[in-house]
Amino acid sequence: MVLHTVNSSPTQTRCLQDCLRLISPPAMLLLIEDGVYGATQAHQSLLEQLPDGISCAVLQPDVEARGLGPVLSDRFELIDDAGFVALTIKCDRVQSWY
Repeated sequence: MVLHTVNSSPTQTRCLQDCLRLISPPAMLLLIEDGVYGATQAHQSLLEQLPDGISCAVLQPDVEARGLGPVLSDRFELIDDAGFVALTIKCDRVQSWY
């Protein structure tokens, strides 16, 4: 399984859009840093492009730092730093989009 990490806001770069265009199951999408903006309800139309079989998570400290908890899409699981490390161990490869 491939862990795809996106660290930039979809309003600033096309990284999330490019990732969503190329991601295929089985895979995990993890939004970090400003990438967590992509997990908000405002970007729900982007997330509809995700194929079945893709798990989605956001880094909780980044969500909290930006005050985005109330507007997150239900599709995303919150994970902490230890969860991030666990994902990098669980997945065969990491593809960073930046």
